[in-house]
Amino acid sequence: MVSGYLDHLTVERGLAANTIASYRRDLRRYAEFLAGAGVEGMGEVGESDVAAFLVALRSGDDDHPPLSATSAARAVVAVRGLHRFALLDGLVGDDVAAEVKPPAPTRRLPKAIPVEQVEALITAAGSLEGPRGLRDRALLELLYGTGARISEAVGLAVDDLDLGSAAVRLAGKGGKERVVPVGSYAVRAVEEYLVRARPALAEKGRSGVRGGALFLNARGGPLSRQSAWSILRDAAERAGIDAELSPHTLRHSFATHLLDGGADVRVVQELLGHASVTTTQVYTLVTVERLREVYATSHPRALR
Repeated sequence: MVSGYLDHLTVERGLAANTIASYRRDLRRYAEFLAGAGVEGMGEVGESDVAAFLVALRSGDDDHPPLSATSAARAVVAVRGLHRFALLDGLVGDDVAAEVKPPAPTRRLPKAIPVEQVEALITAAGSLEGPRGLRDRALLELLYGTGARISEAVGLAVDDLDLGSAAVRLAGKGGKERVVPVGSYAVRAVEEYLVRARPALAEKGRSGVRGGALFLNARGGPLSRQSAWSILRDAAERAGIDAELSPHTLRHSFATHLLDGGADVRVVQELLGHASVTTTQVYTLVTVERLREVYATSHPRALR
């Protein structure tokens, strides 16, 4: 039955090969667990067996290390899907896995860096000679100045910019567009890049100086996400920043610094392009942690 279920996911649901491979491993482990518990068929499985499997995933055993909440949740989803498939095929009379909920993944707070490190990062990016330094500085200034996702930034066309009114049109997830203001530092950096660097880069490719992708690589083609990540990593190394950075670091810092400065969470939601304010509210946890640090080190009755 497991093979039939996986075939269903492949053909009818179109799941990726890697996902199918993960589900196959999860269900093989589930079958071994049931066999070890003396359960011989799907009709004999009870809700307690499914719940016990989840416990086993999280605690581990002699043959398996404990799984993280994310990995255990994936395995439970695979098991729940198998039982639902068996019910719909009439192989069992009840869906005994329906009430066994996957564990909630650990909530990770967004990683932000202090303003001083942002400034050092941008300065390091612009320290390179020639067009590359101007491009790299403009890219990082724009990322931090608008909170754009890395994919949104590298996907920008020159025509998406309106530097006269200090705004940029970003294409977010699901094709949803938003217009975001651009700070004066980013405006100046982008203007300098457009005048002094982009024409030289464009001459090496087919993009042309007018229109086309805003950020170009050394061959005159559109800058890739991987190249943007390398720009950030190299700038961090030159700036001597040891913190673990990712292309999302400047977006996280943008949101956190706005909230630290008193911005309303719903305004930050609009700027980030979040569909729900709930997604944005995770940043408020970061600012609360910062408030706790300041309180603990500053208030005379907080010291222990």
